[in-house]
Amino acid sequence: MNDMSALDRLLHTDPEDVGCGQAMEMLHLYAELAATNAEAAAERYRGVAAHLRACGPCQEDLEGLLAAITDPRL
Repeated sequence: MNDMSALDRLLHTDPEDVGCGQAMEMLHLYAELAATNAEAAAERYRGVAAHLRACGPCQEDLEGLLAAITDPRL
């Protein structure tokens, strides 16, 4: 089986993962770029992208920022 179990994913840390603190410092920049080009954001901010793949709460924060950026009502 190629899929990692939930525990394996939890215990595996990507060496590029910058952690919550640094990801939060850069998240607004990542979100601004990701709103127009998600691939470019993931390439430019590789450590943030690695962290977002592993951290549900930070991913939720990104989704909120993206909603605020792209919602024409705001």
